[in-house]
Amino acid sequence: MHTIIKVSSILFVSILSVFFIQSCHSDNKAKSPASEKGNRHRVLVSSDIGGTDPDDFQSMVHLLLYADTLDIEGIISSPYGPGKKEHILTVIDQYEKDFPNLKTYSANYPTADSLRQISKQGSEEMVGYRGISKPSEGSEWIIQCARRDDPRPLYVLVWGGLEDLTLALHDAPDILPKLRVFWIGGPNKKWSPDAYQYIVENHPDLWIIESNATYRGWFTGGDQSAEWSNDGFAEKYIKDHGAMGNFFMTQLGGTIKMGDTPSLAWVLNSANPEDPTTPNWGGQYIKAWDRPYDLFTKMPTERDSIQEFAILEIALPIGTNLPEKPEAYLNVDNQSLSGHFAEDETVRFRFSPKSAKTFAFEIKSNIPDLNGKTGKVTAVIPSPELANQPSDKYSNWWTDNPNPEFMVGDHIGAKTVSKWRKEFLTDFASRMDRCQTPNR
Repeated sequence: MHTIIKVSSILFVSILSVFFIQSCHSDNKAKSPASEKGNRHRVLVSSDIGGTDPDDFQSMVHLLLYADTLDIEGIISSPYGPGKKEHILTVIDQYEKDFPNLKTYSANYPTADSLRQISKQGSEEMVGYRGISKPSEGSEWIIQCARRDDPRPLYVLVWGGLEDLTLALHDAPDILPKLRVFWIGGPNKKWSPDAYQYIVENHPDLWIIESNATYRGWFTGGDQSAEWSNDGFAEKYIKDHGAMGNFFMTQLGGTIKMGDTPSLAWVLNSANPEDPTTPNWGGQYIKAWDRPYDLFTKMPTERDSIQEFAILEIALPIGTNLPEKPEAYLNVDNQSLSGHFAEDETVRFRFSPKSAKTFAFEIKSNIPDLNGKTGKVTAVIPSPELANQPSDKYSNWWTDNPNPEFMVGDHIGAKTVSKWRKEFLTDFASRMDRCQTPNR
């Protein structure tokens, strides 16, 4: 029998300013747009928790606080760095300590054991240039969940690399119509360019929100004064709020980031999750333009420009005087990208710039003609005109709005999240109170 966690409707706060502040100290009884319609969303989370960025631990705390509002069907440890399933279980252990209080607010909070049963280890390696590799426990779980006899779509919230999703789509392309993917891209795209390009080339019909910069509005912009600042909020509304609150404070020095949380907030707050163009705590998105891809057959220079978050592919001739086991690595920033030796006698590297700046490259190789080659490329913010150029090929693809009016600093689209800052943080504070005090 499959384990599915059944959870009930979410509670939101009133936007009225007086009640707004008070609600931080009491349980909020308003219903979300989704729950008012009687909808309950199926959710599966793929996270690189425990990898290079501890904000996934914070987002996992947030997810479990709202675990009574969703049908959570899986939590997968996606690849990158040292992140493993055990890091998911660490947060569930804290949840278990707060469970006696949480269940007094809702009988629909799942038990810690049921959450452990649906926690899965994803791929432990990057997929490489082809974009696919052997199946993982995580990719097989995605397939199993998507094929369940349930008319509702499966919302796949990806907080890390796309590897497990890519493997699932390769092994079971029939699941594609059932999926609704919200991907926190940006830096994750930087680490997962091959898996991303595989989906672009082989599954252009996938329903996906690609949030490369909009998600940053969760911790950038909006009201950052006093108790609404990233550290002030944590100090007042998270510290000493149960086991999960204290665990939260051990991450990032007790400053909120929670960069993956907008994907969850989008599911929780959406009156119509099939339409990402509507305003939402998790952001407001536009139909994607053709997915940016640039191919260079020589090392680019600083004069060469590409869009930030684009896929840059460099294909260089390797000649014929090769060692028995040729190797080549493209070093850029803190990455060392392994070269793919193609049948056309080139070595290929893929890279995605996570921000608008100039990136410098250097190749290290046991092939003399390649070793030491250098280059640069300048990544630029996408033109606002692209907002009016939706792609016919990627008709179910949404992404950040590049219009300047929605920017926070250099982050396109981020204001569509940050403008809700007081509202979503107030609701989060009321949830944290559940860990601290039982419902009398």
